[in-house]
Amino acid sequence: MRTDDLIKAIAADTGRKEAPIGRTWLLCVTAGFMLAALVFGVLLGPRPDFQAVLSTIRFPLKFLLVAILLASTIPLVQALAHPGARPPMWAALAAPTAVVIAVLVELSVLPREAWVSSWIGTNLWVCLTYIPLIGLGPLAIMIVALRKGAPTRPVLTGAMAGVVAGGVAAMFYAAHCTDDSPLFVAAWYSIAIGILAGVGALAGRYALRW
Repeated sequence: MRTDDLIKAIAADTGRKEAPIGRTWLLCVTAGFMLAALVFGVLLGPRPDFQAVLSTIRFPLKFLLVAILLASTIPLVQALAHPGARPPMWAALAAPTAVVIAVLVELSVLPREAWVSSWIGTNLWVCLTYIPLIGLGPLAIMIVALRKGAPTRPVLTGAMAGVVAGGVAAMFYAAHCTDDSPLFVAAWYSIAIGILAGVGALAGRYALRW
């Protein structure tokens, strides 16, 4: 028996069905967005000058960077839910690469004396609090969805689900955050999303193992 066939046979023995995971995963990602929108609306809401800053460069750039993160990691997590799948992990480098480019451009146009203030910003602790808080619900929904699959790397799968949940949360939080510098986004959004990745890895270890 080939290794792939053996893995699929073991997955079948666990009572989990591989086929429905695609539809279930997409439905749960959608539900995660809806829950994040609800929590965001109750706790924060958009910044007062939301419409005015849409015409700037840095504010829309935050959404573009998060969109790249979600576009590269949502299919990746779905692939990880299938036993024996070999998802293209290099896809996860898309968002970090885009962030590095944005930071380099920012450093080239900002005066050196403004680097630290742009990096620290004014909402550091708000960012580190609310992105994980908004993302916890979507992460829980995604873990439930992934249980319908049979991931052979549950810790990695859970961690990447945490990244997706963090991206969903960051997409909404960006509408509230008044710190638009890529330096701020690169530092503190990444740490906040990393917190959810850690929670997801822990959840995956216990909830997604066979």
